[in-house]
Amino acid sequence: MKYKYTELREEIIIHRIISIHYFEYMSDFTFAGESHNFWELLCVDKGEVDVVADHERLTLHKGEVIFHQPNEFHRVLANGIIAPNLVVIGFDCQSPSMAFFKEQILKVGQEEQELLAHIIAEARLCFEGRLDNPYQEVLVRKDQKSFAGEQMIKIYLEQFLIQMYRRSLLARQAPILHKETPSAEDIYETILEYFEKNICTQLTIDQISRDNLISTSQLKKLFCEKGNTGVIEYFNGMKIDAAKQLIRNRQLNFTQIANYLGYTSVHYFSRQFKHLTGMTPSEYATSIKKLSEKMY
Repeated sequence: MKYKYTELREEIIIHRIISIHYFEYMSDFTFAGESHNFWELLCVDKGEVDVVADHERLTLHKGEVIFHQPNEFHRVLANGIIAPNLVVIGFDCQSPSMAFFKEQILKVGQEEQELLAHIIAEARLCFEGRLDNPYQEVLVRKDQKSFAGEQMIKIYLEQFLIQMYRRSLLARQAPILHKETPSAEDIYETILEYFEKNICTQLTIDQISRDNLISTSQLKKLFCEKGNTGVIEYFNGMKIDAAKQLIRNRQLNFTQIANYLGYTSVHYFSRQFKHLTGMTPSEYATSIKKLSEKMY
């Protein structure tokens, strides 16, 4: 037999990475703006933020991503009320298919959110320094890093862009089909929405199962597969993320935040906060304030 090679076509190729950031900003932060010769994506992980793109001001909400093409002036401003969490990635890509993302604001699905989370996780393993330093101009490689970590960042980012392209294109072309049986992904997203609505309460696994019509064994298996963690552990993480946002909003003190989120005491809240973040609420507030002051 005479075998022939098939050279695989690549529509989107990431050549280089310039920056990878995960920002937790105060509710009143502002960035003066810049332009540069590479692509940059900004995704709102939590909260909302105003973005200026070529002098047009836009509001992005949780789960939305904007793409700034090379040499496009852009700046970021919080609205003074809601503290945003942002994923920002600067990258070099010369692929013609990137023209699709010009002047686009797209909705990120659960799969794309997980890809961004993988990028952030790999970046922490590969590069020195904090991912929330807005003044970092170069990624410094760690001496000890995970095998092929940088390649995984490239793969995850290319997959993110390809999936966003495909899903956006299909959404414009395909008719809406009714799903009779929800998929595991649908159930997972429904439970995450349920967590958001009940973030100010204390939930048990039995209550979560009952309210979402799922057995406790299925629930535990779902979060093990999708979230790589336990059910209550995931919910507690969401509560602490909400607490961090409230701290950055600067409208409530720690006792009020603990009460608002349904903790039995501010001491229990502080212990769980430190357990999950490595910092006390006071230490977190101080570190974020110092970082925010550097922006001005």
